[in-house]
Amino acid sequence: MKASQFLISTLKEAPADAEVVSHQLMMRAGMIKRLGAGIYSWMPMGLRVLRKIEAIVRQEMNRAGAVELLMPVVQPAEYWQETGRWSKMGPELMRVKDRHERDFIIQPTSEEVVTDIARQELRSYKQLPRNLYHIQTKFRDERRPRFGVMRSREFIMKDAYSFDRDAAGAKASYQSMAKAYRAIFDRFGLRYRAVAADSGAIGGDLSEEFQVIAATGEDAIVYCPDSEYAANMEKAEALAPREPRPAPRQALEKVPTPGKATCADVATFLDLPLQRTVKSLVLATDRTDDAGQVVETQVWLLLLRGDHDMNEIKVGKVPGLDTGFRFATAGEIVDHFGTKPGYLGPLDVRKPVRVVADREVAVMADWICGSNEEDFHTVGVNWGRDLPEPHAVADLRNVVEGDPSPDGKGRLVIERGIEVGHIFYLGTKYSAPMNASFLDEGGKPQLMEMGCYGIGVTRLPAAGIEQNHDARGIIWPDAIAPFTVVVCPIGMDRSAEVKAAAEKLHDDLAASGVDVLLDDRGERPGAMFADWELIGVPHRVVISDRGLKEGQLEYQHRRDAAATKVPAGEVLSFLRGRLQA
Repeated sequence: MKASQFLISTLKEAPADAEVVSHQLMMRAGMIKRLGAGIYSWMPMGLRVLRKIEAIVRQEMNRAGAVELLMPVVQPAEYWQETGRWSKMGPELMRVKDRHERDFIIQPTSEEVVTDIARQELRSYKQLPRNLYHIQTKFRDERRPRFGVMRSREFIMKDAYSFDRDAAGAKASYQSMAKAYRAIFDRFGLRYRAVAADSGAIGGDLSEEFQVIAATGEDAIVYCPDSEYAANMEKAEALAPREPRPAPRQALEKVPTPGKATCADVATFLDLPLQRTVKSLVLATDRTDDAGQVVETQVWLLLLRGDHDMNEIKVGKVPGLDTGFRFATAGEIVDHFGTKPGYLGPLDVRKPVRVVADREVAVMADWICGSNEEDFHTVGVNWGRDLPEPHAVADLRNVVEGDPSPDGKGRLVIERGIEVGHIFYLGTKYSAPMNASFLDEGGKPQLMEMGCYGIGVTRLPAAGIEQNHDARGIIWPDAIAPFTVVVCPIGMDRSAEVKAAAEKLHDDLAASGVDVLLDDRGERPGAMFADWELIGVPHRVVISDRGLKEGQLEYQHRRDAAATKVPAGEVLSFLRGRLQA
């Protein structure tokens, strides 16, 4: 490929609305062009990256036995009504009508369509297991699209769906996909972690996220450097302290804390460690009748250590809160505690509440909490002596760096990550409402057990850039770079020798299967080098009259601080060695 035949559209400055590095550099490198909020055109340079990602995904999915098909972007609403997602999904689901006023959706995912295909095509146990996948455009009407293609409204995903006879088969299919995903992400050349994720209402432990490590990532990844343990923040378990609860040593005392409504302010005011304080969070659960009217409300008081944060996913698994909860209203709080938030605690409540203590709080002694009176807190609070034991003890909090690893093999570390893949055991979540069944060996109908497996194709380039860039621009791994090698001749339009050497090297590399581009635009060296450093092509060869007279070419990897002189006659074998490395 010659640059004069390609479309290169670099910018000196990023648009003002480009917030993160990947968005800035993708715009500046001419990889994407904004068409509307969260909607981008993929320009030729960016599209080459996407196609390389897709090729790797296809190769590994096919190797794992998955079969590719293509499902439509626009889907009839009736399938989504079968599963209930037509009404359950919020405004992120783009609903449209055709000229006959029939309802359709622009798909954010394809569980309904693939399950319909399966119930029509997979009739017998002899046809299972089966894994179907496609790489297709998706649309989610994000309230606030941001970060370029990282959180856009239109995007491309690879989604796959497995169908099995039973749960054991589904778990085997899941493990096959987990292996394939590791092979895919290994080939991308990005630093990533596969982390255990919460399985939501389905339950179980078969859910993993694939996170590209990046300081700007939205997700917190928890792992143990001394073991294989890794989980996302929602899933990571905070172990109960090993030490038993100490005996009370301090008298119960109500103390004035004027205007101090947070644990941090109270700790500072009283000159005590924040770890001695306990925060109170008030939730409510509603019981409704057949008409949907609330007939009973239960108020809950959750107690966490003052320096810890509540984990809503974990809270949603506490018995009694696992059917759905909400934060209590201001009126409900005052009604039960007699004061506004900031001064709440489990002592002297006006109306009964159900108390759930985090594991850490359950073994604390002489702690500090609100007095249920504005501008007052109580110190020296102890379970058993000053108030009954909590109704329940549970893991309610996010882990923090330095917590013991749940596998008992070290301490936890927290990094930021960008989710680019997710594998998930679905069970019969979709096959049951859509009656996707097969006939077993005895001729009896059985529901198919399903799994789903997604990779964010258009998110991956942005995640890769967030991990691999410097002040000059992008640094692509070889596997997904738009071009692997760029040949940069200096004065090609003025020197027949430079032109001939550049074209020969280009042709030799192309003939050996290297994805090479020859920059024949006649740009000045500074401008030419700046373009390729911005675009991030990993390998660069510079050819000049002076170098040819010395019998030398200059090679520089995108990460190298300086160029390396290579004998002209050895440059091809030198490059092959670098590419293999």
